[in-house]
Amino acid sequence: MKKANKSYTEEFKRQIVELRKSGRKMSDITKEYGITKTTVYNWENQYAISGKFGVAENMSETEKENRALKKEVKHLRMENDILKQAALILGRKDV
Repeated sequence: MKKANKSYTEEFKRQIVELRKSGRKMSDITKEYGITKTTVYNWENQYAISGKFGVAENMSETEKENRALKKEVKHLRMENDILKQAALILGRKDV
């Protein structure tokens, strides 16, 4: 059975990272708060990069630009498909 993804607030994540910085053992934190070591390590890495936990805040400018371009390409392809369908429909009508 698959576990449901838990969602944690940024404040909670920051508290966990601060506990680790203060010297608390990883095993104590994971037992007390019911989170995995991997989760804590990920939060520590994210916070070290930008001081934030969101994916968008931790991306480089190139990654952000790449994401925006992919979104635009997807939108343009959708528009193109709509126009193709409209042209087919209009082409079938007898004038």
